Amino acid sequence: MAKFVQAKKSCAVNPLKMSQPIGGALAFMGLRGAMPLLHGSQGCTSFGLVLFVRHFKEAIPLQTTAMSEVATVLGGYDNVEQAILNIYNRTKPEIIGICSTGVTETKGDDVDGYIKLIRDKYPQLADFPLVYVSTPDFKDAFQDGWEKTVAKIVEVLVKKPEPDAPKNPKRVNVLPGCHLQPGDLDELRCILEDFGLEPSFLPDLAGSLDGHIPDDFTPTTIGGIGVDEVATMGEAAWTIAIGSQMKTAAEAMQKKTGTPYRLFERLCGLGPNDEFFMFLSEISGREVPRRYRRQRGQLVDAMLDAHFHLGGRKLAIGAEPDLLFDVASALHEMGTHITAAVTTTQSPVFEKLPCDEVLLGDLEDLETLAKERGCDLLLTHSHGRQAADRLNIPFYRIGIPMFDRIGSGHKMTVGYRGTRDLMFTLANMCIADHEQNHDATPDTWKNPWDGDGHGHGATHVATPAGAPDLGPAPSTAHH
Repeated sequence: MAKFVQAKKSCAVNPLKMSQPIGGALAFMGLRGAMPLLHGSQGCTSFGLVLFVRHFKEAIPLQTTAMSEVATVLGGYDNVEQAILNIYNRTKPEIIGICSTGVTETKGDDVDGYIKLIRDKYPQLADFPLVYVSTPDFKDAFQDGWEKTVAKIVEVLVKKPEPDAPKNPKRVNVLPGCHLQPGDLDELRCILEDFGLEPSFLPDLAGSLDGHIPDDFTPTTIGGIGVDEVATMGEAAWTIAIGSQMKTAAEAMQKKTGTPYRLFERLCGLGPNDEFFMFLSEISGREVPRRYRRQRGQLVDAMLDAHFHLGGRKLAIGAEPDLLFDVASALHEMGTHITAAVTTTQSPVFEKLPCDEVLLGDLEDLETLAKERGCDLLLTHSHGRQAADRLNIPFYRIGIPMFDRIGSGHKMTVGYRGTRDLMFTLANMCIADHEQNHDATPDTWKNPWDGDGHGHGATHVATPAGAPDLGPAPSTAHH
């Protein structure tokens, strides 16, 4: 069990944390034809927009109510009204998702009241999907914004089934946490469909931010789960929640529809995937397909090969709670020591994390701990690259943002195959680091004797008279 410790610094020097509003906005981007709207200043939205564009390398739909100083003081009703009307008339979305920000939360805008007034004033918006989530960025973090938004979508958009309505035994709801990339969702979809199940992902970033090119330009999201499909999620026989953060949404689904849920706190590693596949076999009534039994064997072999390079490594990791728990626990099972762990918000998963403490801090704290404790492997997002250079240790990018690499959205850590690929990648980084810092070539091999008995340089071979001088004798010392 890890002790949760809060840093006592008065400011964040090199921030690890991202705010609630952009976590909520990203969740809305998993809906088809969606337009996320941040109720705040233009700067709040611009920051989130740039962050997502740099990570996904895609066009990102994100709008703002553009609150000025005067509007913030007097109240934002006019700005919310105008923003909703402009989006509705110009972009023709299927849903508008509204997230608050720090400035409007400080003022205390009653956005739910605003929406009611707008619906009464404009009949065309009476039944239009408008979902508002309170996500002040002066508290909590990215993961919390995602968690609250998915739960609110369930509460507002999922229809309550009739009391005697039958469940569809093949249909399964999947509630993925924000620590999963589109590539992870694609892998999970393939796994579920191979068991004969029909999954509905909420949110479905694999449909909207997987990098595909649409036939026609649209200013809203270009894929994801539709509002109509969300409405019928109560027909599913099971809900699968992935990540501790999704427990709230799963409970909301169960309360509203009666659909039971199963929570998987992590899907990276051998044991968690064994449980996941056995659960799918149980609810589908099918044996685990041969391909996954083979992938399991490949993972076991990969773990055997990689543990020589990962075992004994001292890990420094900075990430959102569910991502930190998922990846760090898998590496702990490979013999890696979680020596420095820094996160963004509190979470119950830390009670199961196999390390001494988790610090609520920033990347400066992570670098300081890694240096003090002699860490030789660093995992965090792209803003940790300078720290890795200063520490001169291998650096692997996880989470959001990854702006200095392409293909970030297609990274995969779930399932047997995702875990295997992660172990290979990290082990290869450690091998490359060893080769770089312990460069072993014939030119660097030294003979322990240099001819004068002091063990410096190579011994010169005496040659017979008239014979060519062949130079220093090759060393026979083993590196």
